[in-house]
Amino acid sequence: MTTFAKAQYEWVCSSRQVLFDYCTSISPQDFVNENSSFGRGGSMRNLLVHIATTYQFWIGNIALQRNMAYASYSDYINIEEVKALFNDIDLLIYNFIDNIEQFKDEIAYPSNGVTEFAPALKLFSHVITHEYHHKGQILSLSRHLGYVPVDTDIMR
Repeated sequence: MTTFAKAQYEWVCSSRQVLFDYCTSISPQDFVNENSSFGRGGSMRNLLVHIATTYQFWIGNIALQRNMAYASYSDYINIEEVKALFNDIDLLIYNFIDNIEQFKDEIAYPSNGVTEFAPALKLFSHVITHEYHHKGQILSLSRHLGYVPVDTDIMR
């Protein structure tokens, strides 16, 4: 399981790097420009920080039971700062993956006032698919601002 999860996450990181490289071509003003049509703060920067906080919540707080402080939009002004945030997220995920075999029982998490349970692999799948959902929004937002998005799929 560990080898499989590491390989999968490395593909996610490779795809994310393509997005980060693309974001360096976005003007600093457009990178932080908020558009209410694109939820979660509506800017490319805010969507990326939201992706990171989702990793912090599900993997850091819920799975690894760490009391993590969440990243704040205003703490990250440009793509270089966001990339540094994701370096920390990568360390968190690799720690989770290295310990994934220890999650024999399902992991408890709060949901609408009740405690639900999910296997570690489901949490891992959730954060990855969540990232891809918002990555699509980032690319759509960039197109809306006049840029030509790049292919960030794993199979590219």
